[in-house]
Amino acid sequence: MDDEVYRRARVKAAEQDTSVSALVRQFLVDLAAGADEFERLERLEQAVREQITDFSASDRLSRDELYDRRR
Repeated sequence: MDDEVYRRARVKAAEQDTSVSALVRQFLVDLAAGADEFERLERLEQAVREQITDFSASDRLSRDELYDRRR
């Protein structure tokens, strides 16, 4: 690790009354949790998409029909 990066990490750790190791540990925990959350949301999205069966882009109104309905 670059000396300047480590120095700045030590300053940040001191500001938070913790250690650089604790900051790294928390970063890794957050990183792993974020990956799990991303995968959970992807699975949820896929499940929702599978439930949508009655949608068709061809069911949209044409531009003329859209403006006729607004009048």
